[in-house]
Amino acid sequence: MRVEVVRHEGCPLAAAALDLVRECVHELGIDGVVTERVARYPSPTVLVDGRDVMGAPGDGTPTDACRLDVPTRERVTDALRSASLRDE
Repeated sequence: MRVEVVRHEGCPLAAAALDLVRECVHELGIDGVVTERVARYPSPTVLVDGRDVMGAPGDGTPTDACRLDVPTRERVTDALRSASLRDE
């Protein structure tokens, strides 16, 4: 399973999103590393196996913008559980 937090430089919400994802991975007992990547992408975005836990943002145009739909604990854990089932 590939878990990433994608953020733009200086995103004020990125650290909290990264902490949330790491907590969810730990709580679910999932082995793996949560990576962080800086990119021109709505920030913060959580990708599980390349899928945005909140659904695809905008039109895909590269941007250094804050997300209005910040990833939630429920969405992150649901995505992690689904990915775990796909990996079985």
